[in-house]
Amino acid sequence: MEFRRTCIFIFTLGALMIFIYIKWDWNLVWRLIPEPALSSAAAEPQWEDPGPYHVAYPRNYKFIMDDTPTCHTKTPFLVLMVHVATSDVAARDTIRRTWGSEKLVLGQLVETLFILGLPGGADAEQQQEKLKQENLQHHDLIQSNFQDSYHNLTIKTMMMLEWLAAHCVEASYVMKIDSDMLLHVTNVVKLLLDASRAKQNYMTGLVWWHSPVLRNPFNKFYMPGKVIADPEYPPYPLGMAYVMSLDLPAKILSVSPQIRPIFIEDAYLGMCLKRLGISPTDPPEETMFIVDPKHPLSSCSLSKVVAVTTTSIPQMTSYWERSRQPDAKC
Repeated sequence: MEFRRTCIFIFTLGALMIFIYIKWDWNLVWRLIPEPALSSAAAEPQWEDPGPYHVAYPRNYKFIMDDTPTCHTKTPFLVLMVHVATSDVAARDTIRRTWGSEKLVLGQLVETLFILGLPGGADAEQQQEKLKQENLQHHDLIQSNFQDSYHNLTIKTMMMLEWLAAHCVEASYVMKIDSDMLLHVTNVVKLLLDASRAKQNYMTGLVWWHSPVLRNPFNKFYMPGKVIADPEYPPYPLGMAYVMSLDLPAKILSVSPQIRPIFIEDAYLGMCLKRLGISPTDPPEETMFIVDPKHPLSSCSLSKVVAVTTTSIPQMTSYWERSRQPDAKC
C-alpha cells in the first residue's frame, strides 16, 4: 500500500513538472519568435470605421473595369456619367435605347457611360460575372472596387471625378445623371454651346441655396452639430443631374483631402466648391431641371426640360419618344 502511494505521488509530481515545463517552453517559444513576425500586421495602415455620417474616402480604390473608348480613343464634347445600381440592367438598357443612344447632337459628340461599384449580397459573384458579360457587349461600364450602396454615393461621385480627371481633360463638359432621369440631350448641348456659357469653373443644375443642415435624428439626411456646425450647407446642385466643366474634377479632388467626406454626396461637392471659392450657377430657366414633376408632362414642358425625374421605364421611354417629335413645342 505504501509503495502504491509512493508511485502515485511520483507520477503526480512528474505530471506537474511536465505541465510546468510545457507552459514555460511555450512562453519561451513565443518570446523567441522574431519581433517583425508579430508586428507585421501592426505595420500596415489600419482602417477605421468612418462612422454613420462620413464615408471611407479618399482611399486606394482601383478601377477594375474600364475598357471604354470614350476619352481614350475619341474626345467627346459632353460625357454623360450615369450613376446606376449594379443590378439595374433594365435601367441601363433603357438608357442605351433612348437618350443614351444620341451620339452626335448639334454637331457635337456625346458619350454615355455608367459608373458602378461592387455588387453585394449572396450572389455577388454571379452579378459581377454578368456585369463583365454586359461590358463585353457594350464597353460602357466604369467600375471601381468600392461597395456599391446608397451610403457610398459620395465614394461613387469621387471615383467618377478621379476617372474624369485621369482620362477626359480634353473633353469640354460632363453631366452626372441618375438612372431614373429623362435627359433631353439636345437641350443640354444647346445650353452648353451658348456663347455666354463659362468654359471653366462652371457647374449648374437644380441649385439648392441656403439648404438647412437637418437636425432631426429621424430624418435620413440627419447631420449632428459635431459633424457640421453651420446651420446651412454651401450652395450645391441637386445630385439627380448636374453639369460641370471638365477643369473642375481635378480641382475638386485637390481640395477634397482637406474636407472629411459626408455621405450626402451633392452637399459634399458644395463644400468642396466653397473651399475652391467657386459657386454653382442657376440654369437660364428654372424649368430645365425638375426633381418633382407633375405627371404626365405636357409637350410644352418636354420641349424646355433638360433633365426630369421619371417614375418608370415605360414613362421614360414615352417621354423620350415624345421629346424627339418635331411638334413638341409650346
